[in-house]
Amino acid sequence: MARRVVVALLGPVHWSPPGVDLAEWRAALAEDVIDLLATLNEVEVAVAVTPADRALADALVWPGTAVYEVAEPTPNAVFAALEGYDQAAVLVSDVPDLPALTVGKLLRPLTTRPVAVAPVEGGGPGLLGVASRLPAPDWLPPLELDTATPAEARANAPRPGDVAVTAGWRRLRGPADLATLDPAFEGWEATRALLSGSARPA
Repeated sequence: MARRVVVALLGPVHWSPPGVDLAEWRAALAEDVIDLLATLNEVEVAVAVTPADRALADALVWPGTAVYEVAEPTPNAVFAALEGYDQAAVLVSDVPDLPALTVGKLLRPLTTRPVAVAPVEGGGPGLLGVASRLPAPDWLPPLELDTATPAEARANAPRPGDVAVTAGWRRLRGPADLATLDPAFEGWEATRALLSGSARPA
């Protein structure tokens, strides 16, 4: 069986709801994503950060979780840092209510394709995540998760089909995204608690 790892990339967060501190918001989102990944079966879980954010990662990870320091918050940098794995998926950290099934769908194409990408649901800019067989192919361009598109990931591929496009999900990057959170959906406890606190009178 292939050895697989799913990595939460704790990249920058540029927006928080009114009344919510940006650093606290970023930490809550990341905590929920890390907790979600810890429930996955048949994969190992890791976190990646730039050196400036190492303290954030150390405060959130479960005991024994690997933390990788990378020079830049990109999937390519994470893939290059990984050793001993056959497949890897790198996910953004602003998806606290991401369904575990969506992560599985990102990894599944790697049985027949070298790369898979999950777009942002609704056609927004950026990607939800990128998965690759390791080592990642030389033709995979540097991808910024906030701005990259499936077309960009495919630009240098020998064949367009070498990059699978899987199920997407929306990221929490603005008021419209916040409105889509489903209180009945299990999980996202840290984000839920922070939002509940911001809604209370001072």
